[in-house]
Amino acid sequence: MRGTYLIGVDIGTTGTKTVLLHETAGIVAQATLSSPIFSDGPAYAEADASAWVTNAVEGIRQVLAESQIDPGMVAAVAATGMVPAVVCLDADLKPVRRPILQNDARATREIDELSTVIDGAEMLSRTGSALTQQSVAPTVRWLQRNEPESWSATRYLVGSYDYVLIALGAEPHVEQNWALESGLYTLDGKHFDPALEAVDLPVSSLCEVYRPGTRVGTISPSMAETTGLPADVALVVGGADHVLSAYAAGVDTAGDWLIKLGGAGDILTACADPVVDARLYLDAHPRQGTWLPNGCMATSGSLIRWFQTLIGGTPLTDLDTEAAVRRPAAVLCLPYFLGEKSPIHDPQLRGAFIGLELAHTGADMYRSVLEAIAFGFRHNAEVMRSAGITLSRARVTNGGSKSTLWKQIHADVLGTELSPVRDHPGASLGAAILAGVGTGALGLDDAARFLQFDAPVVPDRERSAIYEDAYQLWRQAGDALAPISHGLTRRAQ
Repeated sequence: MRGTYLIGVDIGTTGTKTVLLHETAGIVAQATLSSPIFSDGPAYAEADASAWVTNAVEGIRQVLAESQIDPGMVAAVAATGMVPAVVCLDADLKPVRRPILQNDARATREIDELSTVIDGAEMLSRTGSALTQQSVAPTVRWLQRNEPESWSATRYLVGSYDYVLIALGAEPHVEQNWALESGLYTLDGKHFDPALEAVDLPVSSLCEVYRPGTRVGTISPSMAETTGLPADVALVVGGADHVLSAYAAGVDTAGDWLIKLGGAGDILTACADPVVDARLYLDAHPRQGTWLPNGCMATSGSLIRWFQTLIGGTPLTDLDTEAAVRRPAAVLCLPYFLGEKSPIHDPQLRGAFIGLELAHTGADMYRSVLEAIAFGFRHNAEVMRSAGITLSRARVTNGGSKSTLWKQIHADVLGTELSPVRDHPGASLGAAILAGVGTGALGLDDAARFLQFDAPVVPDRERSAIYEDAYQLWRQAGDALAPISHGLTRRAQ
């Protein structure tokens, strides 16, 4: 097949996905490789940066082998990933320690300390982000306090997908939405000096900020040889995974919103103006002038995988089948197993199962996990509406959207029709499209050409009524158990 090919690499929490996109035919090959996560302390969440690079290289090799195309027809590679993971690089652009992931909640003491020296209202208005467990400044202070040797070796702070491009040969940089969510940069890409001064972070540690679709170099000779790509392949800035997943799902008109069922849970909506709210995050759409207010829950698919492991690894399809016939909301689950990000922003919360009886089974508990994540999305949706954001046309994507049961639970809990994006590879597709934007092979509007939908998931009126009552109880349970969670967290620390 003649024409230009483009590669998108998605650095996920538990795996790396690579797609090979043809400029007119769409996706022609995909590869998914798992990567480890580490939790060596209370609320720790870390990754292996070398595994990210190994997976990116192997994923590229696999899609080239599967497609059997001439590698010389590949024009560019772009990367996407979780945000804002913190990768500390030394002067040789090598990681000095494991990356600290965005759902890590270790720096609670540091958040409290910094809240007394950084004006929260100023930070929110100037950066679009409140001071939370996702902010990078508390992580910096934690490193300074607990790992002074690692910190003294740190020259640059970058994100997960930034690092993978740098490892492939790109110049040091950070993508616009890593900058926004880090709390270290303002809405217009300048340094937010109060945060830097609060942790004595030198400006030289902050890289240049680039928008999605910006070319930042070419693949290095050594990586060209390792991947099988030619040395003139362009490296292009992709973006935050939730942003590119929304972009590739067609969320670009005010009122469009997306439920993203990944390792963490993301809800995004398109707006013409930047909506700044302490309960939410704010990201920039690849289309300049469009904004994506959003919520991100600390757990989603990661909680499901934890429960699956806990009960012996039963296949998720079997768990779905068993849970589908159990009574809705028979058990309530608080999904705060890594604290919670939006809209609560409380890293000291902990998970719980409530209402268990001896008659309940693992299927009831599994269903409660699915429902808990849907309740979390509803909580975020309510906050968005209270902030004046319109939510009209809803879509659902990512790995969890393959589950018929989970999609139906979300439609029932949210009380809205959901349109599943068919065979949507998520952010990796968005990255591949932006690789084309960076080389001129594609335009931003071309994302719509690669988009298809399955039949909409319609809410069931009776179950929605059950979930309406259960959701109110769930909110009450969260409020009631918060002080106990805080006490347990203090004891663990």
